[in-house]
Order: sequence, then C-alpha cells, then structure tokens
Amino acid sequence: MSDPLSQPSSSRPRVTTSAANHSSTSLTLAEHTVTSPLPLVTESRTQSQRRRPTGRTSSGISNPRRSFSGIRRATTVMMKPQKKLAPAPTTMSSINAIIKDSWLNLMLVFIPVSWALNFALPQSFANRDTLIFVFSFLAIIPLARLLAFATDELSMRVGQTLAGLLNATLGNAVELIVAIIALVHCELQVVQSSLVGSILSNLLLVLGMCFFAGGLKYSEQGFSLIASQLNSSLLTISVIAVLLPAAFHFSAQLTDDEERRDILSVSHGVAIILLFIYGCYLVFQLYSHAMLYKDEDNTGSTKYLKREKKEKPVVPGATVTEDPKPANNDVEAGSTASDDEEEVPKMNIPVTIGLLVIVTVLVAVTAEWLVDSIDGLTDTGTISKEFVGIILLPIVGNAAEHVTAVTVSVKDKLALSIGVAVGSSIQIALFVIPFIVTLGWIMGRPLTLLFDPYESVAMFLAVLTVNYVVQDGKSNWLEGMILMCLYVILALTFWFYPGSDPSGVLAQCTR
Repeated sequence: MSDPLSQPSSSRPRVTTSAANHSSTSLTLAEHTVTSPLPLVTESRTQSQRRRPTGRTSSGISNPRRSFSGIRRATTVMMKPQKKLAPAPTTMSSINAIIKDSWLNLMLVFIPVSWALNFALPQSFANRDTLIFVFSFLAIIPLARLLAFATDELSMRVGQTLAGLLNATLGNAVELIVAIIALVHCELQVVQSSLVGSILSNLLLVLGMCFFAGGLKYSEQGFSLIASQLNSSLLTISVIAVLLPAAFHFSAQLTDDEERRDILSVSHGVAIILLFIYGCYLVFQLYSHAMLYKDEDNTGSTKYLKREKKEKPVVPGATVTEDPKPANNDVEAGSTASDDEEEVPKMNIPVTIGLLVIVTVLVAVTAEWLVDSIDGLTDTGTISKEFVGIILLPIVGNAAEHVTAVTVSVKDKLALSIGVAVGSSIQIALFVIPFIVTLGWIMGRPLTLLFDPYESVAMFLAVLTVNYVVQDGKSNWLEGMILMCLYVILALTFWFYPGSDPSGVLAQCTR
C-alpha cells in the first residue's frame, strides 16, 4: 500500500470525517503551504507596484517628465493672481494713470535741473557739488515712486509670493545701480555703507512703519511664524558673513600685504557661498514651501474693540426696541463678495514694461551725477561720507518699498509687507552684497566683506532686535515704534561717526 503523502496533491485523498478533524486541518494547511507561495509573491509584488511613488520608475530612478510637470504646476500656481483682473486699459489711459499717480510726479522737474547743473556749472563754482547732489537726490525720489507704481502693476498679475519677490527685487534696483556706479568710481566706502544702510533701513524703518501703520487699525496682526524664523536664520547667516572677516582682521598676526590678500580671498569665497544660499532660498520660497509665505497661513488679525454705548434711560410706558444684529450668513456673504471682487489694473503690460525701462535709465544717469558729487559735498566738512552712504542714499533707494509695504500692511496683508521689507534685506545681504563683491573681483576692485566695525555692530544689533520682535508671530504699533526709534538712534550716532577702513584695502582702489 502506497503512502498517501507521497502521491500528488491532485490525487491525494482528503480526510473528511468528523473523527479526523485535527489531521484534516493539518493536512489542509500543509497543502496550502506547499501550493501557494507563487500566488502570494505575485500579490505582494502587485501591492508594491501600487505603493511605488508616482514620480519614480520601476528601477527607482525619478521620472523627469513627472518632475517637470510638478515644476510646471508650481509655476502655474505661482503666476496665478489672487483676485480676478478686469480688462487692461488702453495706452492713453495708462499714460494718464502714470501722470496722475502721485503728487510726487511734480518733483520730476528736478531731473532736468540736476542734469543742467551738472553740465552748465563750471568746476570752479563754490557750491557746485552740493547743488548737484541736492537736486539729484530730489530727482531720484519720484523715480523710485514710479518704479514702485510699475512694480505694483506687475505684482497684481502674479501670485502673492512672487509679488513679494518682485517688490523686493525691483525695490532694490536703485541701490544696485548706485552701488555699481560707486564701484566703477572706486567709492568703495560708499558702496559698503550704502548696502549696510539699506539693510538697516529695511529692517528698522520700513518694517517699523509697517507694524506701526497696521497697528493703528488693528490691535494685533499675525504672520507666519515659520517663515519669520527662517528669515531670521538667513539674516543671522549674513551677519556672520560680515563679522567673520572683522574677527579675522583683529585676530590674525600677519603683515599688511598678507592680511589684505587673505581677506580678499576669504571675501571672494564667502561671496560665492552666499550666492548659492540665496539660490536655495528662492527655490524654497517659490516652489518647495511656497505655502509658508501666504497670508492664508497666518494666525489672523484682531481689530480694536468698540466702546460700549451707554444705556439710554427708559421712559415709563415706552417700548424698548433692540438693534437688529446682522446674521452670520450676511457676514460670510460679504466676505465672499469681497474676495470675488475684480482688481482693476491702471496700466497694460507694454506700458508697464516701458515705464520700468525708462525709469531705470533715468535712475542710472541721475545716480551718476549723484555719486560724482559726493566727494565735493563731504569735503566741506558739513556732512560725512559715512552718513551720506548709510542714511541718505538708502532712504532714497527704499522710498518705493516704504510706500508699498506700508500700504499693504494697512490692508491687513502683513505677509506681503514682511516679504517686501525683510525679503529686501535678505536679498541685499545674500545677493546684492556678494554680487557686488564678485563684480569688483572681476573688475579688479579690492572690495571685501570686511566692513567698518561700527557698521557691522549696528547691523548685528538691528538683526538681533528684529529677531526678538518677530519671534511671537504677532505685531502691534509699539513694536513698530521701537524699530523706528532704534533707526533714529543709529542715524544720530552715524551723523558724528567719521567712518574707517580697518585693513586699508579700500584705499588701494584706483580708477
């Protein structure tokens, strides 16, 4: 008699009697164990294929088509405006809007006046440079306002995050132009002081005015705490990049020539690293974590509580009526209606781009006369070159950002205000300063990251104060007043500070 276990499973008899339940169960489990491995493996492979990420192929390599589609989708969202846009106006209506934009357009008359003084007045004239500087200074103010107007029209047509980046970038156009012209003219001390002054102006004056103006309407305004902490980290890195060359200067025991050569090499290397950090910051802000920079993620703003009205005395026999309160659905309907409102552009795209080009050219030419007249202005001894670079030039360059940031903060768009003010400071610290240092390296100008020690300390204190102010994710008018008062204190001290060149590198620049 043959052993039943040695027969094939198809011909093997099954035990079905109730007396052999235990042996039947064991035999059935044995059969299942022998005959079912392949189907189980197939099922597990099918599940793993279903769980595989959509951006990768079966070999584990990322799919470039799907990666590009994700970038394209993020770009589409970034370019989508927040509100619906009304039809663009005609060319004549756009030009009319430029003329009637602001009363500051009356100051455009100072542009031909500054140019005429530059060409007409002889070099022997006593107050020639002072007059040219004053009228050029006044001429750049309306140009910065027109630049802000054109930037707002472009920002209206894109998303909020890209709008903040546009405002910060085009708002720094004046500072970048002035810095390049001063670099060409070997005014390296003016280059350094104007860039540090731009950071101080944006962090203390512009941000303080935003908090103060918004605090007059709202008792408390909220913003993204994660984004503000990230901005604080980036500003801290920029301060470290400025302080380390100063520490190197005061610590290294080298000859003057060796120290100058080493500081230049350190500055060039750090500048390239800062440019790389700024590129990563743009990817983070625009693509990977764009939701952190939107107002929808804020904790909300709180308006001032209305004072309770005194109760009127009740006349005996009179009927008391209560004021009807609006229903919640009416409030929601009103908010929905405000969200669906169309935003009316004042200029069409061709006129906006044309205005940007014309204003940039006028700023470049006028800034040329402004930089040329700085030496003659400071030689009189009335005002120092340090005060001109760190206070006066940044105020002119940041005029556009002042108007934009304060306007949107009153409209409870504090994330956009911070994106303009703090984002502009980050852009100057991580892009403009290393870019100018790299450009000076190419042009043979000995521009370094070794700033004046007093400027470096002032920049450190400004960043430290802003970090304390924004660490709770809320703002009020008192915090704005604190920032503005700190800026006034620094301006007062820089009025008496003469400035210095610690390593003597800047003085070696020759045209």
